[in-house]
Amino acid sequence: MPCLFAMLGAVAPRLAVFILWIFTPTVDKVFDGWFLPLLGLIFLPFTTLMYILVAADAGSVNFWGWLTIFLGLLIDLQGYFNAYSNRQSIPGMSASTTSA
Repeated sequence: MPCLFAMLGAVAPRLAVFILWIFTPTVDKVFDGWFLPLLGLIFLPFTTLMYILVAADAGSVNFWGWLTIFLGLLIDLQGYFNAYSNRQSIPGMSASTTSA
């Protein structure tokens, strides 16, 4: 079962965070309220998922935990960078930002 969740987290991190939030008390243990996990679910899903998985059992995060969270952040930023660099392939979008 953990292998299936790992595959789900790799393919659809938003769905994995949502499943953790609904069916386990893990997200409530890690975060105090609902606002920060919601922002993470929307904007940085891999970072939020890594933070939940690292901080849930350990309580405090050590160097390797922060390294894992940083790798999640890099994966999220890579997705945003790829979307930004491929914006010219979207109809109606141009590479230049200035208008005449």
